[in-house]
Amino acid sequence: MTVAVRPARVSAAGPRRPGRAPGAARSTAYVWLFLAPTVLLYGAFTVYPIVSSYLYSLTDWNGFDASPSFIGLANYREVLADPMFWNSFRLTLTFMVLAVPVQVLATLLIAIVLNSPRMPLRKLFRTALFLPVVTTTAIVGVVMQFVFDPASGPVNLALREAGLAPDGIDFLGQSSTALGTTIGVYVWKWFGITLVYWLAALQTVPNEVYEAARLDGAGAPATLRYITMPLLKPFLVIITLLSIEASLQVFDLVLTMTGGGPFYSTEVIEVYIYRWAFAATIPRLGYASAVAVLFGLFICLVGMVQLLAVRAARRTRGAA
Repeated sequence: MTVAVRPARVSAAGPRRPGRAPGAARSTAYVWLFLAPTVLLYGAFTVYPIVSSYLYSLTDWNGFDASPSFIGLANYREVLADPMFWNSFRLTLTFMVLAVPVQVLATLLIAIVLNSPRMPLRKLFRTALFLPVVTTTAIVGVVMQFVFDPASGPVNLALREAGLAPDGIDFLGQSSTALGTTIGVYVWKWFGITLVYWLAALQTVPNEVYEAARLDGAGAPATLRYITMPLLKPFLVIITLLSIEASLQVFDLVLTMTGGGPFYSTEVIEVYIYRWAFAATIPRLGYASAVAVLFGLFICLVGMVQLLAVRAARRTRGAA
C-alpha cells in the first residue's frame, strides 16, 4: 500500500520565525501608558525624596539657602552623640514593646470568640471593631484631646462620677501618663486590622481537623490548645512582625495627641525628625535627613527580619 505524502508548502519568504505577535507591541505600549501616572507619581513622591534625604544628610542646610553646604558625615556624628536622639529611639522601642504584645494577644482572643459560629451578632462586632481603622488617624488624635481633657473630657467626667479621681487626671499633660495613653489609643485605632489578620488565619484551619478532635472526645480547651494554637504559630510570627513594623510609624497620632510632649516624654523618632526639620526656630534639614536615614535603615533591618521569619513560618506551615 502506497501512501502519498503532500510536500509542505514553503512561502517565498522562507519559514516563519517565532517572534512577537503583531499586536504585542501595541499591547506593551498600552501597558506603559497606563503605568506612566503611577511610575511618575511614585518617582516624584517616593523615590526622589528618599534619594534626596541621603544627599541632604551630608549637608548643612536650613531649607532657605540656595545651595546646601557639604559637611560629610558630621550630621551622623552629631546625631549619634545627641542624648535626645537616643531618648526618642528609646521611646520608639518602648512604644513598640508595650503596644505590640497587647495588640497581638488581645486580638487573638477576640478573633477566637468571633470566629465561633455560635457567637451571636459576630458580624456586627467585627464591623464595630474595624470602624476605627478606616478613620483618619489625625482626626482620631484631635478627638482624643477632647476625650481626655482634664476639665470637661468624658473620661474624667466618668472618673469624677465614680469617685475615682475627684480632681481629674491630665492624661496627655503628664509625663507619667502621656505615653501610656497614646499607646492605648493606638491599640484601639488599629485593633481591627490585626483582628482581620487573625480571623483570616483561623479560616485556614481545616474543619476536618476539628471534627476529628470532637470524635475523639476533645473539648473546646483541648482543641484550642492542641490544634488551633499549634497551627496558628506561623501566623503568629507574621502578624507580630507586621504589628512591629506598623508600631514604628505613629507620627500622625503622636503629633496630633501630644506633639511629642510633655517634656519630650512622647517624642518618638518621627516627631524628633519633624521637630528639627520644620518646627525648630532655625530648621536643620540636613540633620533631620541624617536621623531619617538612620531610622530608615533600622526599619529596613526590621523588614529583613520579617522576610526571614515569613520564610521560616512558611516552612513550618508546610511541615505541619
